[in-house]
Amino acid sequence: MIALPASVGDTLALLGSADYVADRSLATAVHLSLHLKRPLFLEGEAGVGKTEIAKVLASSLKRRLIRLQCYEGLDVSSAVYEWDYARQMIEIRLAEAGEEDRSEIENTIFSDRFLIKRPLLQALAPEIDGPPVLLIDELDRTDEPFEAFLLELLSDFQVTIPEIGTIRAEHPPIVVITSNRTREIHDALKRRCFYYWVDYPNAERELEILHRKAPRASAEMSREVVEFVQRLRKMDLFKLPGIAETIDWAEALMQLDVLELTPEAINDTLGVLLKYQDDIARIQGSEAAKLLEQVKAEIAAAPRDA
Repeated sequence: MIALPASVGDTLALLGSADYVADRSLATAVHLSLHLKRPLFLEGEAGVGKTEIAKVLASSLKRRLIRLQCYEGLDVSSAVYEWDYARQMIEIRLAEAGEEDRSEIENTIFSDRFLIKRPLLQALAPEIDGPPVLLIDELDRTDEPFEAFLLELLSDFQVTIPEIGTIRAEHPPIVVITSNRTREIHDALKRRCFYYWVDYPNAERELEILHRKAPRASAEMSREVVEFVQRLRKMDLFKLPGIAETIDWAEALMQLDVLELTPEAINDTLGVLLKYQDDIARIQGSEAAKLLEQVKAEIAAAPRDA
């Protein structure tokens, strides 16, 4: 079992070893969450790398990643457990045919053998390689009743099943919760977590991310892509491009053998970067050319060693 990083610096290095470029404040939040065994609540816009943190922790620490993708209407049977009713009915018919005692039948069918374990219950089970990483992704998509159900799990790392009793984790899982903030999460749940807002990166950090995630792009092309995206994020768009879109855009341009940004290349590939037609219509054409002109002028004016 791989040991947890001993310091914030080691946590920063751990994330970096999996090509996740984090700043020290994020590494501090991750470090505290790991060592104090508290869930890490990550909030921020879509595409800024919240989900990736859980994936990086699982791969770097060689732990199993258990992902619960949240959605409206998510309930206990989909997230925690449900009984295998078909197998239970077969067992009841067989037991009745053998004239078994009724209480004995009940004890048999409400046992672990007939329990279908969903992600939250799976995360409480012991693992050879150490406690798993439990990713509760996009919690803001669920309803408030499910959010309330999570309180027991996040407080005591246990789940109560009426027919069996309370199941506790011998060693708590590493829990990462993400939210795109489409609605506010209740304070009672946030109090059980360490909170961190994952913001868009500055140009320097985004450039480093691009060098790692899209290494085929030249230094000049990467710089132009990053500066163009950084300018887009200062505009009043319906949906600002995240880091994921920056990486996708750079890779798309490389696929098209684009060696430097041009208005034509931007217009042809805006659908990779922007996801709403109103935003695309606003940027396409003269606005894209204007932004590109500003980007090239700024890069040309920058010191050579910048």
